[in-house]
Amino acid sequence: MFWFVLVVLLFAMLILLAKVKLSLTRWLGLLVIADVILMLAGMSMPVVVLILLLIGAAGVLFATDALRLKWVSRPLRNYIRKSLPPMSDTEKAAIEAGTIWWDGELFRGNPDFSRLLTTPKPALSAAEQAFLDGPTDELCAMLDDWQISHDLRDLPPDVWTFIRRHRFFAMVIPAQYGGLEFSAHAHSRVLQKIASRSTAAAVTVMVPNSLGPAELLLAYGTKAQKDYYLPRLAAGDEIPCFALTGPTAGSDASAIPDTGIVCRGEFGGEEVLGIKLNWEKRYITLGPVATVLGLAFHAYDPEHLLGKHEDLGITCALIPTDMPGVEIGRRHDPLNIAFMNGPNSGKDVFIPLDHIIGGPAMIGKGWRMLVERLSIGRGISLPSLSVAAGKMCVDSSGAYARLRKQFHTSIGRFEGVEEALARMAGLTYLMDAGERLTVSALDTGEKPAVVTAIVKRYLTETMRQVVDDAMDVHGGRGICMGPSNYLGRLYQSVPVAITVEGANILTRSLMIFGQGAMRCHPYLQQEIAAARADGDDALQRFDTALMAHLAYTTANAARAMLYGIIGSLAPSPVAGSSARYYRQIARYSAATSAMADLALMALGGALKRKEAISGRFADAMAWMYLCSAVLKRFEDEGRQRSDEPLMHWACQHSLYQVQQALDGIIRNFPYRPVAWKMRVWAFPLGRRASPPDDKLMHQLAEILIEPSATRKRLVEGIYISADSDDLIGRLHHAMRMTIHTESIERKLKEQGQVHRPDQDYDEWLHGLVAAFMLNQAEADLLSKARLSIRQAVMVDDFSTETFTDRR
Repeated sequence: MFWFVLVVLLFAMLILLAKVKLSLTRWLGLLVIADVILMLAGMSMPVVVLILLLIGAAGVLFATDALRLKWVSRPLRNYIRKSLPPMSDTEKAAIEAGTIWWDGELFRGNPDFSRLLTTPKPALSAAEQAFLDGPTDELCAMLDDWQISHDLRDLPPDVWTFIRRHRFFAMVIPAQYGGLEFSAHAHSRVLQKIASRSTAAAVTVMVPNSLGPAELLLAYGTKAQKDYYLPRLAAGDEIPCFALTGPTAGSDASAIPDTGIVCRGEFGGEEVLGIKLNWEKRYITLGPVATVLGLAFHAYDPEHLLGKHEDLGITCALIPTDMPGVEIGRRHDPLNIAFMNGPNSGKDVFIPLDHIIGGPAMIGKGWRMLVERLSIGRGISLPSLSVAAGKMCVDSSGAYARLRKQFHTSIGRFEGVEEALARMAGLTYLMDAGERLTVSALDTGEKPAVVTAIVKRYLTETMRQVVDDAMDVHGGRGICMGPSNYLGRLYQSVPVAITVEGANILTRSLMIFGQGAMRCHPYLQQEIAAARADGDDALQRFDTALMAHLAYTTANAARAMLYGIIGSLAPSPVAGSSARYYRQIARYSAATSAMADLALMALGGALKRKEAISGRFADAMAWMYLCSAVLKRFEDEGRQRSDEPLMHWACQHSLYQVQQALDGIIRNFPYRPVAWKMRVWAFPLGRRASPPDDKLMHQLAEILIEPSATRKRLVEGIYISADSDDLIGRLHHAMRMTIHTESIERKLKEQGQVHRPDQDYDEWLHGLVAAFMLNQAEADLLSKARLSIRQAVMVDDFSTETFTDRR
């Protein structure tokens, strides 16, 4: 009886902690009632008295303000104050940049799924769809990636002209300035289609619409700057670039050695107040051909011409590249991907103050400007390229695996190949879902810095896996470079995406959790501000935030345990096959939040240096976000039954990654008693999530090698030519021919007729027709199919002279 009552009371307490907000006094009262119930159920009187004494002591300590302030809040505040690491202005700007969105719901441990599901479904306007179907398709048809990357090492002149004339550089510029004024979703779709044809062309279009002068001018530029530059950028009269990274300063923006000294100088024939610039930058995309250069530099005012401060901070300015002292034009060679990228420098370049983006009032605010706008472009550019790569790999690998045969069987039927195909399909569905959800948020006005960092890092890493799998499926077909290779350059370009717009290692280990913990936590910033502050009310403000924080952590821990024991108690906004995944997200969200609080309390400022642990917290956050995106996509597309295998695979894969991340934190946490507590919260019944099984593997592989509406939805948005002379068109033609002839080949096999390697194929067919085993139409179809398959699987070769001479 006693043990039954004890278990019931424990569950009741968990449910109350997880679901109900009560004051400390009421909680203490409930604990006293529970103690009395346990006494009546058979607990010994000394134990009952001991528990009552402990409850009373806790009540006196926590419910009495003076005692709590003296013995709890003050010592803890002093500890936090001493252990807080210093925060640079650039770190502070990064933490404060952007908005909190679904990342906040996940981090706080009790996600409101209505906020996810009511996010508008991404949709194209009529003008955006017309641009995709018109100029974008025309551009894709003009692109020959071998010519670009091997012969010219640049886009052809007619492609440059076409891009300018149709304003591909002006997708983010409003119509009033001559731009296209596209939504983030349309921007993403245009990049996806171009990237499925040529990485170099996609990057060329991507940069002016991402972190560049147009984006910064729109947000911070003066009216004169907007009126002058935006129409010229929209028309392609100006080619922009933005110079941020230098030889000694990459991720650490505070280390920028490039300087701008406030001084007087001559400009336009008269003496004006301005800035003398000296800089050296590298890795600048479009830099070699840019006509206007956005520059980030550290401004100083040693003569105090602008005020009392000498160090003015990081500043952004616009520099015409034909100014005296500007050196530009040399090129880097980023893994043979032929987009324009190179270094630039300036020696004693004098600009007036009105060249500063936003004018003199924006001096010193450059880093805040950059991180705020990068939080937008980071969610569109490289994630879109990653989705395009996934779709292109899925499309080509599925077709190739169907038409390529070994042992008289399509290689797509072999389980080893099925495993790679299934992973490619599931991850591509997941990447596309993540990008769709992110651009939907951007189109509603959100600037979710943590979310965009997640999709940049995790979509580019996922793309790396998909491209590797595609190369494995293609084998030698993928590694021999030449005009007919559609995978090689994509494979080479993967590290470029991994590296730029925030190197993935640092994005994972420093940015996502570090920024997310500070921005999304409801009390942490208040506590830190109060801990750092002086004044009579600082301790009281810290105490108020601390008590709320403790209640918040307790509720999340209880919620995690409760959902870990009885998963059906977790919330789901839908019924049916996807409901369990919502419940698991709710459970892992609570566990991650509670564990993060415990880690922050145990390690304090030292957590900043525990990058492996913070990286695992980032993994948990990221995979919960991507699983949420998959569920949102499944709902947006009408819960298509034929898409369920993709949804199940992507959700199971994501949630398994969350489990592994949390388990990795627990196993490696330096304070073992804290780790034991984390394990009880996160895995009260052990780790029960499993990766997708072989049955799902087979279903996903089948989607790729069979034409269907599901396959079409999976690869929607990439450029696919109907021309059988086109690289991918040839592959699709061969796949169709393979499918059309399989019934004929099956009939011949049943009759014992299998072509031998030593037989001439056409003579063999002629003999079958003569023997009335085939009619002439069937023989002609088999002959054409064999030729189309041969054309699709052949690789390029070169004469010795050509091979030696090629670059």
